[in-house]
Amino acid sequence: MNEPLAERIRPKTLEDYISQNHLVGKKGSLTNQIRKGIIPSLILWGPPGTGKTTLAHIIAEESKRPFYVLSAINSGVKDIREVIDKAKQAGGLFTSKNPILFIDEIHRFSKSQQDSLLAAVEKGWVTLIGATTENPSFEVIPALLSRCQVYVLNAFGKDDLEQLLERAMKKDDFLKSKEIKLQETEALLRLSSGDGRKLLNIFELVVNSEDSEKITITDELVLEKAQRNTALYDKTGEQHYDIISAFIKSIRGSDPNGAVYWLARMIEGGEDVKFIARRMLISASEDIGLANPTALVMANTTFQAVTTIGYPEAGIVLSQCALYLATSAKSNASYMAIGKAQQAVRQTGNLSVPLSLRNAPTKLMKDLGYGDNYQYAHNYENSFVVSEFLPDELSGSSFYVPGKNQRENALSDFLKKRWKDKYDF
Repeated sequence: MNEPLAERIRPKTLEDYISQNHLVGKKGSLTNQIRKGIIPSLILWGPPGTGKTTLAHIIAEESKRPFYVLSAINSGVKDIREVIDKAKQAGGLFTSKNPILFIDEIHRFSKSQQDSLLAAVEKGWVTLIGATTENPSFEVIPALLSRCQVYVLNAFGKDDLEQLLERAMKKDDFLKSKEIKLQETEALLRLSSGDGRKLLNIFELVVNSEDSEKITITDELVLEKAQRNTALYDKTGEQHYDIISAFIKSIRGSDPNGAVYWLARMIEGGEDVKFIARRMLISASEDIGLANPTALVMANTTFQAVTTIGYPEAGIVLSQCALYLATSAKSNASYMAIGKAQQAVRQTGNLSVPLSLRNAPTKLMKDLGYGDNYQYAHNYENSFVVSEFLPDELSGSSFYVPGKNQRENALSDFLKKRWKDKYDF
């Protein structure tokens, strides 16, 4: 019984698959495609232990296609080419069902490794299914990402995890040989934190630690047997998300002690320096913005620096940036402004650009009135003249509201002086 419990009870059909109803439920976005065997190349993005690998296996089984697997951890360009050659031969020239190539942790592939997949995906030699715990927008090259659909998997909820435990006790021969009573599950669920694989690993560890054939699972038993075996920081698991959340919230809350503590937890756990620096880049705009525009410059410089030098010295640079951001003035005005503007775009659609703002490089465009009545700001006092720069339907709308801090108070005064009635903050 060397095979882990999660592997022993891995679902083989959609009927046995737990959770992700938005993808594979009765009305799931992938359900009909799987049933019909019309599978696009796709990226499955979600936290660890949410069924990405299992779903890839089920897709291959349901669509009756050859299935090839590569792990980005130990595969190179040579391995990719070898598998693609095999896949081309397996697919043949007279079948519409091309083989599936599943790549686990595709975010770990370098640019050249991802480049080597492009032709195979473009020409249909394989249907690519990639699994990743990282945002594909950052970790998958644009050329490959544009050829794939991205599907997001959610962390398991309480009901999903309890259903997974019940299924394990019914399906697994070893567990069926025991008389197991689930008296309490809170500790199991808390330690697993939405990771189905971790849940089953902890459950199996607790069961194996008991000699009796009759086992009552209680929170006390789980904590006694499993908690001391749980890592302080799992950079691929739940704490990867919880600790980065605590880190960013400490920065947002202007607490340098909290920020540097959670940063230290990530550094000690070997967290990817780019991941930490990237989140500080986002925070510099989302939480600080125009209250201190230099924060974005600092965060960007930090990202470039730590990418170049790596650990252990990168920890010093990360600390400097985290402390700078935490002690900086805060404003989410930029974040709120783009949110309001995007909402207006979604609600009003493709509104026409006012004629006065259109470029007129040809005579026909000039004859049609493009650029008419445009007032060149630099021709006026203080390089400003009241004009309308929004479509007629949105005239008078205000998306940007300055935050209440020293720098944006000055911006507020500037806008009120220029625009008078339009900006009444």
